[in-house]
Amino acid sequence: MDIKQADDVRNQVRDSYSKVAEANNDGDCCGVATSCCGVSDDEKINQLISTRLGYSESDLTSVPEGADMGLGCGNPKALAALQEGEIVVDLGSGGGFDAFLAANEVGKTGKVIGVDMTPEMITKARNNALKANYENVEFRLGEIEHLPVADNSVDTIISNCVINLSPDKQQVFNDAYRILKSGGRLAISDVVSSTELPDEIKNDNQLYSACVSGASSINNLQEMMQEAGFKNIKIEPKDDSRDFIKDWAPGSNIEDYVVSANIQATK
Repeated sequence: MDIKQADDVRNQVRDSYSKVAEANNDGDCCGVATSCCGVSDDEKINQLISTRLGYSESDLTSVPEGADMGLGCGNPKALAALQEGEIVVDLGSGGGFDAFLAANEVGKTGKVIGVDMTPEMITKARNNALKANYENVEFRLGEIEHLPVADNSVDTIISNCVINLSPDKQQVFNDAYRILKSGGRLAISDVVSSTELPDEIKNDNQLYSACVSGASSINNLQEMMQEAGFKNIKIEPKDDSRDFIKDWAPGSNIEDYVVSANIQATK
């Protein structure tokens, strides 16, 4: 993918998620069909969606109202085994849901940095942090390929259904490796392709923003992570995720091509 094509993808994704953030603020997120989103204007429905992704009831009630937008394809916090005092970065932090959950785990002596390239999402997350008095969370505007984070400064990186949206996944893993401390770890939920994607799916801009067209195979992900320098790579597809993936684009049979996976590795 050349530079212009990559920028076109980023602009398409940024525009889609800007609309998701604005629609969610207005109480009508599912009016936007171009996101990995089963989101509704009903808070209870969003909670049901997140429960299907592996979050507990206590998770859902421990974050600011409006942070849970129903976005994602798993629960990276459940993989991360976060410890008090750790520094965590959330790639593609959206409204802050996973960042706030991580902040609860690392406590006042720890810190969570959420990075998102969509200004509307950053504003939403910062407002959520302000109204709930979170002092150990910071949200930074930036691209996950070029993280606004210092070298060798982070204990854990989490991410929820975001890396698939990047047009340069190798650079995402390279930069993730750069900011992690020695022994630092990745704990990611994302989608992977379970079979070769047909051209009509690969070339569908809406399905790219819906976390489908940009999905990589398990082998490709392993190769990119190894190239970046990661060790102890573990990628575990979750076949039961097809039940909620089919809701992202009803009638398109995307669940035949992609599944959610737990992705872990260490530096």
